[in-house]
Amino acid sequence: MTHDSSASPLIFGGAVQSPRAALPVLPPLALYIHIPWCVRKCPYCDFNSHTASPVLPEEEYVDALLADLDQDLHAVYGRELSSIFFGGGTPSLFSAEALGRLLKGVEQRITFASDIEITLEANPGTFEQEKFRAYRALGINRLSIGIQSFQEEKLKALGRIHNGDEAVRAAGMARQAGFDNFNLDLMHGLPDQSLDDALNDLRQAIALKPTHLSWYQLTLEPNTVFWNQPPTLPEDDTLWDIQEAGQALLAEHGYAQYEVSAYALPGRPARHNLNYWSFGDFIGIGAGAHGKLSHPDGRIVRTWKTRLPKDYLNPAKSFKAGEKALPDEELPFEFLMNALRLTEGVEAQLYPERTGLPLESLAEGRREAEQSGLLQVEPSRLAATLRGQLFLNDLLQKFLT
Repeated sequence: MTHDSSASPLIFGGAVQSPRAALPVLPPLALYIHIPWCVRKCPYCDFNSHTASPVLPEEEYVDALLADLDQDLHAVYGRELSSIFFGGGTPSLFSAEALGRLLKGVEQRITFASDIEITLEANPGTFEQEKFRAYRALGINRLSIGIQSFQEEKLKALGRIHNGDEAVRAAGMARQAGFDNFNLDLMHGLPDQSLDDALNDLRQAIALKPTHLSWYQLTLEPNTVFWNQPPTLPEDDTLWDIQEAGQALLAEHGYAQYEVSAYALPGRPARHNLNYWSFGDFIGIGAGAHGKLSHPDGRIVRTWKTRLPKDYLNPAKSFKAGEKALPDEELPFEFLMNALRLTEGVEAQLYPERTGLPLESLAEGRREAEQSGLLQVEPSRLAATLRGQLFLNDLLQKFLT
């Protein structure tokens, strides 16, 4: 949406504001690449993932990804990529040859930042030492390994294809393959999990010395097996005890919490995710991938791609399933939904820089949130209080128009 000097004023929360301005500086740009196949679909998973056939259509899918990217290039001309994230599904099912051809094709189209972060999601059951050495040689410099638990009965309940020993070996193999920067994904609040169970998992993960830990509570999502056949999950008191004790344990070992479920050693937060949470831009390619791009004239557009792999690979169908230019009235919520997940929040000035809206457009919501004890009273920052982090949905409601 563009505005001229005669445009109507904006009204948020009863206050008259100036129209949205053109963005003076575009935010950092990232690329998300979705690989939608898994060995087996887990019963808790609501991601766009599909059980792989014995032979994956690697060549066809890489061709489609590059063609998909070509259609988005006009919106990012002249910009460079700060990060790339291969998500899924299980991207490590793809060969190094296929990922190498893909990365080469991307770099021919968009300049890579000199210090670009390139992350690949992998599961322990897919680890092969030589394959991962080859990934590292391609320039992939960060792994995110889906452990979830080290305990056999918990892994079986979650439908995982690996066992605890394979999970431990995967971290060692990652390091041996040359990855000095890797994340472990770990869940808590698992079926019949006790406080000791959860802390034992966390201690085992810490002992493997990852640079980053994603530690989050299992939730039952619609359209999953667990939603339709719910397992017995821990009581709320146990969940609270796990959260408190786990956070203390992570802090004791030098892992700082910088987002609701993200913990990192000093200097090792995930750059790709930080960009996402600070309302940066990202191209999304692949089946079901989402993107968000800012334009110099002030428009901010979200896109989403065709979801089913067979449709995505069908030349007769469009890669893009839809797009939406975010209207002014939705931007406060859209920005804060991400930024307030960060434990330290963001500089308040980032709001006008990333949205084109004046900081005053948040004034009424800020007052209500501060009075409710959900938002820190700090003029130069937008940051949730500890209470606000626990009740983030209630905090965000203050900024809905």
